[in-house]
Amino acid sequence: MLERSRRKQRTKITFVIPADQPCGQVSVVGDFNDWQPGTHPFVSRPDGTRSVSVTLPSEQRYGFRYLAHGDYWFDEEHADDRDGQNSILHT
Repeated sequence: MLERSRRKQRTKITFVIPADQPCGQVSVVGDFNDWQPGTHPFVSRPDGTRSVSVTLPSEQRYGFRYLAHGDYWFDEEHADDRDGQNSILHT
């Protein structure tokens, strides 16, 4: 799930995944962090989900995917669009 909070020329995006799917450490990787694993790791929230937030310039398009332990890549089912293997986010 993607949560958005727009502020003037920037948009805060919060990526949210279930607590147990997949197991282990997960990070979001994409155009906004040069596809570097571990740069934006998910952390547990009180409601049992896991999340990570990034603030990005508004009116932009970013490709991203999730990467879990064991080189397991997966996509955001609620992404704004798809581009081949990547999920697409519009800020």
